[in-house]
Amino acid sequence: MKEQAEPVFPMDNLEAYSTDYLFYQTRKKLPTIERAEGIYIWDHTGKKYLDGSSGAVTCNIGHGNFRVANRLADQARKAVFAYRTQFENEPAHRLAAALVEQLAPHLQRIFFVSSGSEAVESAIKLCRQYFFNRGEKQRHQFISRTPSYHGSTLGALSLTSYSPLEIPFRPMMQAYPKIPAPNCYRCPFHKKKTCTLECAWALEKAIQEQGPDSIAGFVAEPIGGASTGAVVPPPQYFKIIQQICKKYGIFLILDEVMTGFGRTGKLFAYEHWDIDADIVVMSKGMTSGYYPLGAIAARTEYVDEMMDKGGFFHGHTLAGNPMGCAVGLEVLNVITENHLAENAAAMGRVLKNGLDRLRTRYEFIGQVRGKGLLMAIELVQDRKTREPFPPAKNAHFVLTDEAYDEGLIVYPRRPINGLKGDHIMVAPPLIITRKEIKELLERLDRALARTEARLMVKGGASA
Repeated sequence: MKEQAEPVFPMDNLEAYSTDYLFYQTRKKLPTIERAEGIYIWDHTGKKYLDGSSGAVTCNIGHGNFRVANRLADQARKAVFAYRTQFENEPAHRLAAALVEQLAPHLQRIFFVSSGSEAVESAIKLCRQYFFNRGEKQRHQFISRTPSYHGSTLGALSLTSYSPLEIPFRPMMQAYPKIPAPNCYRCPFHKKKTCTLECAWALEKAIQEQGPDSIAGFVAEPIGGASTGAVVPPPQYFKIIQQICKKYGIFLILDEVMTGFGRTGKLFAYEHWDIDADIVVMSKGMTSGYYPLGAIAARTEYVDEMMDKGGFFHGHTLAGNPMGCAVGLEVLNVITENHLAENAAAMGRVLKNGLDRLRTRYEFIGQVRGKGLLMAIELVQDRKTREPFPPAKNAHFVLTDEAYDEGLIVYPRRPINGLKGDHIMVAPPLIITRKEIKELLERLDRALARTEARLMVKGGASA
């Protein structure tokens, strides 16, 4: 009998292996994951972490779901890859049909990719080609918001407004126009009591400044993601945005990469306001991190316009592969059959109440905001003036590190265009229970206490 080979990377001797070969963003040393189940992750030392951010707000159904694991294995035994110009595959057709059943009735055509960045690129290229085919070749610009994040590829980065990520690459990017994001806590128009929704009407002003005939589309997240920290727009915001888009004949493209698949208490966040989008972009929770997958959903007439004139001049090698689509279909079934969007709405209220209680204890929590299980807390040096901490203090990283020591994973960013301000996102898997939220809040409470001491801020709070 052949001897079993030794593992290439034995977990009990990690120090013996150099980490010089692999790189990502920084030199920070991290523990190695050993296993994950539900809302918990264990590292190679046996330490247990509560995943309070679903990774990068991705693992909506939680870790270690056996239904999805079995579906992965079943599909792997059949076919992992099939190139879309050579074969159709059943999982892709079944997932497309299942998505159409869940989406708004006018969104009936699906295009699969492998990531959120790819999906955003696909959306703006579909929009551009539609106008090009119709003879409106001057429509090449897209308007987005500041701050915002729409992806790391150059097209998606051109829509992004988050300075640390863009500055090195600006000479390589299209300089698309931006309008202020609807952040009432830090109103860009300095409105305190009377809101006239200038943040929405800014879209019309930008269209007129650029020339209406040059604009192809407007791209926005329904609820702010990592760049703003779960900022929820005023109730009438998207009504005005949609009105302006229709008036000037431009596409309304909604980036639901982070907000989709139950995260905000609805399957898609646009359902909170019944937004009539032309294209919806999705990824992340679509497979909950179990396999790379993304997609766009578009109106039939836009797709037919392209197909009648030669097809969509765009694609990716792994687009619509059977493995990714099989996983996506199973994840969608898990979300809908287990009513995880509804659980996100209910547990989101519990989580927000708990975060609000922490705000009464810690003066340096300026605001708690979000919807469903997409929540954030913004940290401030002075609650009354909303003055942020000096950037050098890195308050968001301090809290993240303290939480990590407590075995709690949160997601840090800077809300003022990535240059200053501090927030962390709290976005646990949608399967979380009341008991687990209590545990999350207890760990966060301890992390906040130590952060308060490290930042040397005044203890206690006023309402």
